[in-house]
Amino acid sequence: MVEIFIIGVIILGLFFYSGRIDSGKFVADNKDLFNLLKESDYEFLLYAKYGDRVIDPDAVFMKRIRNGVLVSILCIFVFISKLSFLNVIISVIIGFLVFKSQYMELKRFYKNHLNEVDSLLPYYLKGLEVLVQHYTVPVALARSIEDAPEVFKPGLKAMVAKIESGDSSVQPYMDFAAMYPVRDSVRMMRLLYRLGLGEQEKKHDQLIAFSKSVSSLQQKAREQKYKNRLSKMESMTMAMLVCTGGGGMLILLVSMFMLLASV
Repeated sequence: MVEIFIIGVIILGLFFYSGRIDSGKFVADNKDLFNLLKESDYEFLLYAKYGDRVIDPDAVFMKRIRNGVLVSILCIFVFISKLSFLNVIISVIIGFLVFKSQYMELKRFYKNHLNEVDSLLPYYLKGLEVLVQHYTVPVALARSIEDAPEVFKPGLKAMVAKIESGDSSVQPYMDFAAMYPVRDSVRMMRLLYRLGLGEQEKKHDQLIAFSKSVSSLQQKAREQKYKNRLSKMESMTMAMLVCTGGGGMLILLVSMFMLLASV
C-alpha cells in the first residue's frame, strides 16, 4: 500500500514537472477542498498588512497552496534515491510549513502592529462622525473611503457595494466587523447601522451616543498606546541597568584578577 502511494506521488510529480497537469488549474479545481485549510483570520491579516493592494485574497491563498504542493513534490524528488513512507511524510510536512509560512509572517506583523491597527478604527469613525452629520450613513460611508486608512478600504468598498445593491439589513456592517475583528468593531458597526435606521428627528440623539462611543474608543487607544510606551521604556531601563551592572561586575573582576596577578 505504501509503495502504491509513493508511486502515485511520483507519477503525479512527473505530470506536474512535464506540464501535462497545470498546477494552477489543479489548485483551482480543488478550491473548495483547499479552502478547508484557510485560517479564519487570514483575509483580515492580509488586509492589515497590504490594505487596498490586495485585489483577490483567494488568489493569494491559492498561490500559498500551490507553493506548498510544489515544494512537497520537489522534496519527494530529492528523496527519490532512498524513498520511503517516512520521507514522503517529511516532504508533506515541509510543504505544509511552506504553506503556513506566509500566514505566520502575517501573524507576526499584526502582533507587532496590533495597537496601531486597533487605534485606526476609532480615528476613522471620528472622521465618519463628521460626515454623518451632513449625509445619510450609506452616503457618508461611501465618501469616507478615499480618506480611510488603507487597511479598511477593501472592507468599506465591499460594505458600500452591498448597501447600494439593496441590502438594508445589518449584515453588510457585520461582514465588515468580521473582516476587521479589532476592538469593539462589532458594537460600533451595530451602532452605525442603528444610526442609519433612525428617524431624522432622532438622529441628533443617536449621533451624540455614537460620538460618545467613538470618544471612549479613542481614549482606550490612547491609554493602550501610553501603556505600551511605558512598558517599552521600562524594558529599556531594565536592559540598561543589567548592562551597567554587568559591566561594573566585569570591571571589578578584571581588577581583582590583575591585583592577584601582581602579588
